[in-house]
Amino acid sequence: MYLLKNALLYTPEKIGQRDLLIVGGVIAAIAENLTVALPGLETVDAKGLLITPGLIDQHIHVTGGGGEGGPVSRVPEIRLSELVASGTTTIVGVSGTDSVTRPISALLAKVRALTKEGISGWMYTSNYALPPSLLSQSIRDDIFLVPEVLGVKIAHSDHRSSFPTLDEMMRILSDIRVGGMIAGKVGVLHIHMGDLPGGFDVFNEIIDRGIPAKHFRPTHCSRNERLFKESLEFVKKRGGVIDLTSGGSGYAGSSAVAVKAAIEEAGGDKITLSTDGGGSLPRFNAAGDMVGLGTGSPAANLDVLRELVKGGMPLESVLPVITANPAHHLELKGKGRLEAGMDADLCVFTDDMNLRHVIAKGKFLMRDGEIIVKGTFEE
Repeated sequence: MYLLKNALLYTPEKIGQRDLLIVGGVIAAIAENLTVALPGLETVDAKGLLITPGLIDQHIHVTGGGGEGGPVSRVPEIRLSELVASGTTTIVGVSGTDSVTRPISALLAKVRALTKEGISGWMYTSNYALPPSLLSQSIRDDIFLVPEVLGVKIAHSDHRSSFPTLDEMMRILSDIRVGGMIAGKVGVLHIHMGDLPGGFDVFNEIIDRGIPAKHFRPTHCSRNERLFKESLEFVKKRGGVIDLTSGGSGYAGSSAVAVKAAIEEAGGDKITLSTDGGGSLPRFNAAGDMVGLGTGSPAANLDVLRELVKGGMPLESVLPVITANPAHHLELKGKGRLEAGMDADLCVFTDDMNLRHVIAKGKFLMRDGEIIVKGTFEE
């Protein structure tokens, strides 16, 4: 049990100086000048510090991505300490190009391991391939039977995709929608967007045929300027939700530029941001040969947050894209906001945006800038 006193609180809205009480892994109370007497309660002076919700990374390759350059290019798994150092307390794991050596069962095992080690985890079933790579016999079964599965991932308008037809995509979305209904989940199609044109034309036609826009979750939407403009139209005209990528530069040179433009042009409530951490960032020449390979950093969301705030954007304008928005649109119960009854997932920053403490499910994972909880096989 902890009582954090005198912090400037962002829920993610800025509400001013408050005290925050944590009991049993959840937020028990937020108020001014709380006086609490409980056996075992530790009081933490947070005067001069900022408290925000823990960061949510809704597209991260926790089992490692890569493989485009052969087995030597397989990216290592992400460690718990990397997430803690980034202020990330909730993840949604994804798979990618390599559907052979990175099976979906391994992704589920890794998500459950990270949840056991201290954070909270969900995932998408499948990867780039069709038919989908599943844990069970059908998409509906995966969504219903596996609590961690939020929906299905595919690749679209990308040379590594399986080039699904409109009808194939509609059948996948129908299964996602019905699976979500019977499982009590929103059910989403998480779509890796590539550089090839025409991706949103397909989405718009499917929506016109009756599939609600809430089931679409295109990501990497700032990859190029054309795709970015189409994605903003998808938000403004269709009410869709889009995900930008903080890892990698994107069309504007800096991911922060795209985030700022998206918030200003389309409003901040349907914009989310994810790192693509652990994923490979291959570079291909005109002949389609890989000529270089980088990796996404789990720290990218935090880096963009700092860049935007130091560039003059109010913290409360930026925070929702990596806290409240993904939690709301993916229906991650207990996540994304600081309110009584919510999970005690929070970051404590100095006024210059350096991480001081990270708390997940009511437990300190970082304290006074030092990571005190690491993964099972970390020294």
